[in-house]
Amino acid sequence: MRFVLRVLKALALLVVLIVVAGAAWLFVRPPELLRVGGGYAAKIVCSNVFIAGREADDVLHDDVQAPGNPLLRLMSVSVDRENSRVTARFMGLFAPSYAFYRSGLGCTSVPDGDFEAAANAVPFDATVKAETNDALWPQGEGVGDPDEKIAALLGDAGLSGPAMRAIVVVRDGRIVAEAYGAGFSAKTPLIGWSMTKTVNAAILGRLMLDGKISFDDDHLVAQWKDDARANIKVSDLLGMESGLAFNENYGEVADVTRMLYLDPDMVSLPANAPIEAPPGQRFRYSSGTAVLLSRIWMDRVGNPPAAFSYPHDALFSPLGMTSAVFELDARGTFVGSSYLYATAHDWARFGQFLLQDGVWNGQRLLPEGFVGAMRTPTAASNGRYTQGQAWLTPGGSNAAFGLPEDTFWLTGHDGQSMAIVPSANLIVVRLGLTPGWLGYQPQTLLKAVLAALPQARAPQQQAESHWQAQPQP
Repeated sequence: MRFVLRVLKALALLVVLIVVAGAAWLFVRPPELLRVGGGYAAKIVCSNVFIAGREADDVLHDDVQAPGNPLLRLMSVSVDRENSRVTARFMGLFAPSYAFYRSGLGCTSVPDGDFEAAANAVPFDATVKAETNDALWPQGEGVGDPDEKIAALLGDAGLSGPAMRAIVVVRDGRIVAEAYGAGFSAKTPLIGWSMTKTVNAAILGRLMLDGKISFDDDHLVAQWKDDARANIKVSDLLGMESGLAFNENYGEVADVTRMLYLDPDMVSLPANAPIEAPPGQRFRYSSGTAVLLSRIWMDRVGNPPAAFSYPHDALFSPLGMTSAVFELDARGTFVGSSYLYATAHDWARFGQFLLQDGVWNGQRLLPEGFVGAMRTPTAASNGRYTQGQAWLTPGGSNAAFGLPEDTFWLTGHDGQSMAIVPSANLIVVRLGLTPGWLGYQPQTLLKAVLAALPQARAPQQQAESHWQAQPQP
């Protein structure tokens, strides 16, 4: 009996030692997967609390834990409203991750915990948002009587999809129907995820109009000057065919998650990535490419204060996108791959801007041919992706779904989409929290909306030349 007790005590001691050793390991060297999860939790909670005005517990449960990796269910968060900071910890103890908020600039992930460096990266006041008004959209936020047939479609859960948060349908320049999920409204800023890439491309296009950058520019990054990467052009980056290595697999700690949640300087990883194919010959979807484009256009703007205000001054303010918040990394680069928050009305304004070929209130804001590049497929992507950070055929060809041939798309993680159909003068914005494994396809909603339109429209003939892409001479 004494022998058995000694064995049990030894086993108990061994268990305690293992637990203590494991805890020490988690404190000193937490695995990258836990740090990624914590970084994601802190950033998402921060943005939704301080930008969208949601409750932290709701965001943690609905946005972080419900659809994600089971490890995320063991994450907890604390919100320090006095200092505008959010901290996430695994099991409430381990692998702390941080994010902090600045008015007008949104939330910034601070993976190294160096809040002073992150704050000093943008030592300027943010632009104050303009006031909204009650004029009819897009001049204001007013919406006329809805098209009852289309509005009824938006109430069909099979068409709107699981966890829909906002749908806005625009026809002939007016909102004809809209719908919102429980707890969300026309005033709620929502993340676009990779729809941000297309907005980031348009910001670069604004700079093209001023002659400060072109599709053919090369020698784009200082560390590329002495190797093959010097030949990478802006057009190669916009078409996701730079030849740079980048792993976009979200199921593991890959380049994309390391960039977004482990590196305070997000430009570092893609800027130092090796080249593995000649530019223009291979398609590789890469969030790193979009962050590189942000850094490139910011450097071309010239002075830092002007660069930080450029998205607002050059695009958001002229379009009346008063809710738009474009977020930065901890070293002061806009996260052009992922982090733009805006209301569904403002996302639709951007779609209307593209539908109008980059012209707003009679003023051309994008060069002729730029939106055409957004509608023109690249050979390297087999016709799926375009020359301007947009999609032609996400999840299957337009023809396979019975959609007009001229349809093009902005899409983003967890079910964000915007369909633009020039021939029908139509935009359908759909935002939500709908993981890909649920199998939702926004093409079904678009097809139903097209079928419900009051009358068929002939393809637009005006400004046909404006749609012709000429990204390369």
